[in-house]
Amino acid sequence: MGSESLTYLLIGVLSFGFLVPKILEYLQVAQPLSKVPASLAEYLSEEKLTEAKAYQRANFNFKLVTSSFTFLLTLLCVTQGWFGSIDTWIAALGYSPLVNSLLFFGLIFVVSDVLSLPFDYYSTFVIEEKFGFNKTSVRTFFSDKLKAYVLSLLVGGGLLLVFLWLIHSMGPHFWWQFWLVAVVFMVLVNVGYTAWILPLFNRLTPLAEGEVRDKLLQYAAKVNFPVKHIFVMDGSKRSAKANAFFSGFGKRKKVVLYDTLLEQHPPEELVAVLAHEIGHYKKKHLKWGMLISVLQVGLLLFLLGQVVFSESMSLALGGNSWSVHLNILGFTMLFAPLSMILGIGMNWLSRRHEFEADHYAKETYGGKPLAEALKTLSVKTLSTIHPHPWYVFVNYSHPPLLERLERLEH
Repeated sequence: MGSESLTYLLIGVLSFGFLVPKILEYLQVAQPLSKVPASLAEYLSEEKLTEAKAYQRANFNFKLVTSSFTFLLTLLCVTQGWFGSIDTWIAALGYSPLVNSLLFFGLIFVVSDVLSLPFDYYSTFVIEEKFGFNKTSVRTFFSDKLKAYVLSLLVGGGLLLVFLWLIHSMGPHFWWQFWLVAVVFMVLVNVGYTAWILPLFNRLTPLAEGEVRDKLLQYAAKVNFPVKHIFVMDGSKRSAKANAFFSGFGKRKKVVLYDTLLEQHPPEELVAVLAHEIGHYKKKHLKWGMLISVLQVGLLLFLLGQVVFSESMSLALGGNSWSVHLNILGFTMLFAPLSMILGIGMNWLSRRHEFEADHYAKETYGGKPLAEALKTLSVKTLSTIHPHPWYVFVNYSHPPLLERLERLEH
């Protein structure tokens, strides 16, 4: 395909990637305000339902502005050849192709992050603040940004260096070699996330002795789930929203509960939440998720290998000659529709896994306490009670609340 045809294709793909999500989001927010379902009557008032719709609309309007800004800026960069101009300017500095690629991606990262900073700030300190979710201080907000920069430089920069070196040095064989590197990295992150990365942003403290800890450990022993480490994370440092998760393999498994979760739920509901998470482990959902992610990364790298050495892609983005970084950038744009399709498949599988984990919790502990926990979580986070089915099909990684309650309470 010629460079001019590729340019038009990139414009079409960018437009598709902007319009389809916006249409789905509009369908979601345009859903009429429904009555409070009977199953939520004790938890959800008409006033709270109206507030949830207002929160939904506020996020829709905000995302419409931010995504429109990103789309238009990217479209200008493609049609006006600005990416190619950046490539030409960097090449004139006289460094090696590898250094040029690092400088290109570093500059794109810094510019995009600086441009998104006001939007991030507004989302946190205006929208989340207005609806009572924000607990982040301005100091914490910027501290998180600085830590993320350092982490991106050390970890992301290191991976990018290896990736680019393999492309420049190994040619067409780079894709499977970096695939091996990526697999090792994914395993290390899964094993060491709570030990190495999470403590950079949050404080983890062992769950104190008492009724909650006793009940959690008793249930874990009952279902033969060996766990020695149960931590409480200071999630309230940033948000009023609650969550729980565990990470690691084998004896390195760690259960992490947000402090907001402990504040909002009685012990029986906390055990039910843990039972749901253990259900994911028992049903091997985490291993399946890891395997599918590994295969997706392999597919991504293989497809990249088919276009990364094409001069036409570089010319389509305004370059004067073949450029690795321009081709990688162009590929990420072209890959968007396939990424959406893969995402739909992953979300379908994830919703199925959530039902299976719910069923496991119901069978081994009880459906009612988990249902009560889900009701509380949904109401406190102003979740959408009646989402549009097409939006669910494309974007929801968890089944809608009422579908989960139907299975848990009957």
